[in-house]
Amino acid sequence: MKAVTTSPPPDVDVVLPCLDEARALPWVLARVPAGWRALIVDNGSTDGSADIARAHGATVVTEPRRGFGAACHAGLTAATADVVCFCDCDASLDPALLVPFVDEVLAGGTDLVLGRRRPRGRGAWPAHARAGNLALARMLRRRTGLRLHDLGPLRAARREALLALDLADRRSGYPLQMVVRAADAGWRITEHDVPYLPRTGASKVTGTWRGTWHAVRDMRRVLAEAPDVREETSG
Repeated sequence: MKAVTTSPPPDVDVVLPCLDEARALPWVLARVPAGWRALIVDNGSTDGSADIARAHGATVVTEPRRGFGAACHAGLTAATADVVCFCDCDASLDPALLVPFVDEVLAGGTDLVLGRRRPRGRGAWPAHARAGNLALARMLRRRTGLRLHDLGPLRAARREALLALDLADRRSGYPLQMVVRAADAGWRITEHDVPYLPRTGASKVTGTWRGTWHAVRDMRRVLAEAPDVREETSG
């Protein structure tokens, strides 16, 4: 009988920024594809999230400076894989959905793959958060020409290329800055629909109008400053 050979899993790290997500972690980590490394970036949790992550086989990175961007970038700099993915750690997005994203990056047809969130279930995406995201997508289109519909956290790209973008935002503007600088660098960027589920626990960013406003403010600043920042870092 002929032996069946299987290809090794791709070299992938999944960055999961985490702030008090103990309830969601078991489900999220169970959904990370086999052979991939989960990098939980503990951003000051007080609910035992780090211990739960370790118990489920994840690698834990500690980032004491609060901020979504600070956590994401700490994960990126700790990553060693060829391809790095990003995913929220609140069970609103399924890490298993990243498999075709990684395949697309490895195939060489695109440089950055983004997930366009499609809400599933009541309360999955509050109206104020959706309105803020729509406004930012329009501003991004004017700034870069990219016809994207969402700036969601589910994404995949090659690690070395991401590091070369020299991302500087450490707050809510980090995901947007990644897209803006990638567009400025001539990256091929694609977007695919993904189901967006009601999150476990309260949102730290878009759970309120105030949180959404602060996030939009951070991102507007990124859109305004990005061209000058690119010139300074390249010169």
